[in-house]
Amino acid sequence: MASRARLVIGICVGLVGAGSLPVAAAKLVPEGNRNAEQPPIPGVSAKRTKSAQTTYDTKYGKVYQLLKNDSGLVSKIRSISASYQIDPVHMVGAIVGEHTYNVDAYDRLQTYYVKAVSYLKSDFSFSHAGETVGQFIERPEFAECEKEKGSYDLWSCREAVWDKAFRGKSVDGTKWPNDRFGAVFFQPFYAGQTFGIGQLNPLTALKMTDMVHKVSGFRRISHDNPQEVYQTIMDPDKSLAYVAATVKKSISAYKRIADFDISGNPGITATLYNLGNPEARAARLAAENRILRAKGQRIKLPEENYYGWLVNDKLDELKALFQDS
Repeated sequence: MASRARLVIGICVGLVGAGSLPVAAAKLVPEGNRNAEQPPIPGVSAKRTKSAQTTYDTKYGKVYQLLKNDSGLVSKIRSISASYQIDPVHMVGAIVGEHTYNVDAYDRLQTYYVKAVSYLKSDFSFSHAGETVGQFIERPEFAECEKEKGSYDLWSCREAVWDKAFRGKSVDGTKWPNDRFGAVFFQPFYAGQTFGIGQLNPLTALKMTDMVHKVSGFRRISHDNPQEVYQTIMDPDKSLAYVAATVKKSISAYKRIADFDISGNPGITATLYNLGNPEARAARLAAENRILRAKGQRIKLPEENYYGWLVNDKLDELKALFQDS
């Protein structure tokens, strides 16, 4: 999938003369929201918040205080973001968005470490209806993915095969759920569950493990050891590296595919952290803008969703976390 995407990029974006002319820099997406009002918040988020008898403002305040009161956590974020060459506010934006619209943050960072250890002692597998994901990806439909190099391209390919060949379909007498690959095989406790201070899901972590290994030096995780995967995304020292890698991948994808530099807009990176699949989204935006250019119309900038809108709206507060750290 990634190799095909690179081919499309080469055709669509690389139409610069073969001479010695310099390649134009990607268009910088300015700070701030494109939408004057916050886009609609999904019903599932509203339902979760209401059932917990809390509010978005309360949840935002709780995670913000966790960050504000823990200088060690802020220092970790600053250090890790520097390793991945991103502004630390991108990491904070992802964390704040997740804990405002997903689940409440714990009051103390230490709680995440305790939870991380507990997963190493748990008995669960990455499977569906008695078939492990390791067995599932041995099916012939996934053979095309074996040529992919690196964990991100490999698992992205497998995810695409799931969507094309299995999701919501009957295959070999089995009716497969009409749901995301990550929800069906990688969330053994309940679908939609994410973990840790970065509220990562296991499939995202598996995609990013090569980058994290290269930049941070952590051992690669594997679908064959789900306990270690869960322990990794619960442990803040490791999980924060995966948050940074996920943001870095989104920035790289939009520059490479859509010719946009989103490194100056934390609301856009937060949106992509929330939605996932940055390469596919960048490709759709690039295709839309080719049509607009052909018509002589103004191109469309990346836009924030409800989650990214909050991050941009609170940007001054989030930046202030790093003024004295």
